Amino acid sequence: MTDNRVDPPFVADETPMLHAWLDWHRETLAVKCAGLSEEQLRLRSAEPSTLSLLGLVRHLAEVERFWFRNILCGEDAPPLFYDEDNRDGDFDDVATASAQEAFTRWRAEIEHARRVCAGLPLDTLGKSPRKGEQVSLRWILVHMIEEYARHNGHADLIRERIDGVTGE
Repeated sequence: MTDNRVDPPFVADETPMLHAWLDWHRETLAVKCAGLSEEQLRLRSAEPSTLSLLGLVRHLAEVERFWFRNILCGEDAPPLFYDEDNRDGDFDDVATASAQEAFTRWRAEIEHARRVCAGLPLDTLGKSPRKGEQVSLRWILVHMIEEYARHNGHADLIRERIDGVTGE
């Protein structure tokens, strides 16, 4: 399994520390998906759950898009893999979904997030409120680390079920 992760520093200022941890978790998801076929990426974890590695990649592309485009930048970026009538399409609609498209979109959303965050102070407020409250970049980064950490736990179990591979 290819592992391109860079360990976060043990000592650093807050901004580089948060970005390093988020990048580490982003790459952890990539590690969990590495070397698998499209069919393996589509495999569900356990009934009745619809979780699959491909679904997680699609979901995290949506999460990146929502927080960095819509909330931080105030864009009106529509969802990629779901709609109002199918709120869980990112997870559920993987039977014929393209893994290449999902990974390409996920990586594009990550690169967009990195570009818009470059040089921004952590106290930068999003252009769009969340639940009527302003949200800082610091909050978004911490939330994204939490989101990836939670889903990487799922990914670890799914990967182990697929081929027995375990690890960080």
